[in-house]
Amino acid sequence: MTPDPVVCVIDDDVSVLRAVSRLLTALGYTVQSFKSAQQFLERPAEDDSEVGCLVLDVHMPGMSGLELQEELARSGRDLPIVFVTGAADETLKQRAYSSGALDFLEKPFTDSSLERAVRYALTCRTGRFA
Repeated sequence: MTPDPVVCVIDDDVSVLRAVSRLLTALGYTVQSFKSAQQFLERPAEDDSEVGCLVLDVHMPGMSGLELQEELARSGRDLPIVFVTGAADETLKQRAYSSGALDFLEKPFTDSSLERAVRYALTCRTGRFA
C-alpha cells in the first residue's frame, strides 16, 4: 500500500501557515509546512514522489509563489499547485493558471473551498479520488 500523499503548505504568514496546516490535518491529510519557497526547495527533489500537491502563497519575500512555480517547471518537477493570496489581480491569476496552477483562492477563503481545491489537486496527481 502506498502512503497517503503529502500536502505541502508554503506561506510566509505564520498564522495562515498554521491555520491552513491545522485545517488540512483535521480533514485527514498528511501535511508539511514551509515558511518560504526557499525552505521548500531545500528538501531533496527525490521527496517529490510523496508530495500530492502544494498550497502556495503568491506573495512571499525572497522567491514568490509564482517564481517557485516557474522554478519547479524549469527543473521538471511537476507538482499540482493551489495558489492562495490576499492580494490578487487578474494578471497574477492568469499567469498562475497559464503556468499550470489548478486553483487560485483569494484570502479569506472558506474551509470548503480549500478542501475542494486540495481534493481536486490530489486527484489530478494520484489519479484516485482524494
